[in-house]
Amino acid sequence: MSRKYVAAFVAAVVLAGVGAFGGYYVHDNFGAKNVYSGTQQLQTPDGKASTLSGARNTAVVQAVKKVSPAVVGITTKVYNRDIFNRKVLVGEGVGSGIIFDKDGYIATNNHVVGNNKTVIVSLADGRTADGTVVGTDARTDLAVVKINLSDITVADFGDSDSLQVGEPAIAIGNPLGLEFQGTVTAGVISSLNRTIAGEGQSMELIQTDAAINPGNSGGALVDADGEVIGINSAKISKEGVEGLGFAIPINTARPILEDLIKNGRVVRPYLGLYGLDKKMAARFGMDFDGSGVYVYRIVAGGPLDGSGIRHGDILTKIDDKAIEDYLSLQKIVESYRVGDTVTITYIRDGSEHTAKIMLQELSPQMDSDN
Repeated sequence: MSRKYVAAFVAAVVLAGVGAFGGYYVHDNFGAKNVYSGTQQLQTPDGKASTLSGARNTAVVQAVKKVSPAVVGITTKVYNRDIFNRKVLVGEGVGSGIIFDKDGYIATNNHVVGNNKTVIVSLADGRTADGTVVGTDARTDLAVVKINLSDITVADFGDSDSLQVGEPAIAIGNPLGLEFQGTVTAGVISSLNRTIAGEGQSMELIQTDAAINPGNSGGALVDADGEVIGINSAKISKEGVEGLGFAIPINTARPILEDLIKNGRVVRPYLGLYGLDKKMAARFGMDFDGSGVYVYRIVAGGPLDGSGIRHGDILTKIDDKAIEDYLSLQKIVESYRVGDTVTITYIRDGSEHTAKIMLQELSPQMDSDN
């Protein structure tokens, strides 16, 4: 991907805001499953009894009551060096997170925690706690933080694969910092499987018109059943554009979060090639018209090195899974485990060939370079 193309894209996409780590607020020191149709007894702030009618006790109200206690604020310290090379606090970054495990594990965005090892977690009930960054994954922009507190509310994860365009979507987070902690915005699922690509990476996201603002990063996107179906991550930010927010599908996030808890990072298999699909080739003025991935270069020492596959070949299948483009190749490879042996079908000079290779682990250094 050319630097000019990437720069233009990144300028238009904001990771749910602007900030020291490229995407969250910085404060400078300078239709539910059980829709309630009757009334509900409440207690007002002054201690008096009140009745909430069925018309007001909507699916959004019920979903927010269920999930809001599990949405937290995550504060990081931003430092610079003075002329004497001393660390000087210059600001605080604030994002959001979701408690998803009774042991105190919190899902958030990688760009929220940045390079910090510890953060400050602010709970909806007013408590604060020191949080330890358990693991981060720059590729998917996910991170896990852990707190050691009892009596915490845990959010339920839903099924993002079952989402329908047009169904209600509720965003809960901390736009513009903790002054607006627990802010709720509502809209609909605008689209599914939206691909945002940058720096050679692609990811399919949920699009919503529920307002997502700086500080919402890492917060919850919730369905009308009160289940988390996405982790708010980005928005299109440019003049004349409104209502284009994006969230990482929870079904995509779930295995990543599990890996981060277990290993502190994500263990991924890889093939070891630089390749182009039809769209990528067109951007570079190359003549490649068809499905599959054109092999531009094989990584020395990688799984494909020594397989017989070389520059100019076109990869068309892994086992029985068709390779349509580079994103589908990435998804197919990541559906396997390190050490699995796969059969790759490729085209050379119009003839079909196959090669068996064993998938190796993508090293953290290579992952950060991709």
